[in-house]
Amino acid sequence: MVEELDDSDLGILNDMLPWASFVVDSRGRRFGKQYSSNKRSNAAQLPDPRIVDFDRRFPMNGHTVLKLGCFEGNHTVTLCERAERVIAVDSRIENVVKTIVRCTMFGHRPFVHRLDLEQALPDDQTLDCDLLHHIGVLYHLTDPVGHLHMICPKVRQAVMLDTHVAPENSTLREDYRVHGKIYRYLNFAEGPRSSPFAGMLDHAKWLRETDLIQVLHDCGFDEVDVAERRDERNGPRVLIYAARSSETSKT
Repeated sequence: MVEELDDSDLGILNDMLPWASFVVDSRGRRFGKQYSSNKRSNAAQLPDPRIVDFDRRFPMNGHTVLKLGCFEGNHTVTLCERAERVIAVDSRIENVVKTIVRCTMFGHRPFVHRLDLEQALPDDQTLDCDLLHHIGVLYHLTDPVGHLHMICPKVRQAVMLDTHVAPENSTLREDYRVHGKIYRYLNFAEGPRSSPFAGMLDHAKWLRETDLIQVLHDCGFDEVDVAERRDERNGPRVLIYAARSSETSKT
């Protein structure tokens, strides 16, 4: 549908919502807007290579994928092209609306709704899935361990997790306890609610990679593969694929 819009209607669509990212159509026209001159200033890559690799490792065809932190729907569009069913959630209502619009303009109808990931999961929202797409969310949360223990039981097969972590050799002076275990963390200050790239609260807890891997094991994922480590502006970041064994996934 984006391709069918004339320039005037596309301009109206781009001005209608507070976009902070954009994609381009076959004519090079922008759908959405860049956030600033140095952040989300390039077109989002469709498909994202991480989704391509996730699909290669764990084929999405015929399966349900849960997308946490749908932002503006760029990843959700690609997931809809590959999976049988996509559930997409975000803590910000504006991101829910933008994802619905973006996906609709690409001819997709995922189930999108608001879910505050800092809160307990509501009983009336079904999040059961085969695969979990978890990119750019964990490092915005005040209780990342509790969150994983809460969401992972919903996942039957595998999760792709891309998140910042605390520097492994750093001295971490703060800790908190979850299910009887103590986790040290880096306290990372979050921006205001008005920032589309901030969490919902004033800080986040960044775990060490080793602790994060152990949490995934504790959540029942027998196979944990750190596929990529990279240094970014705000600190180290990892891309992890975690899968249940074939026997575990049947239960």
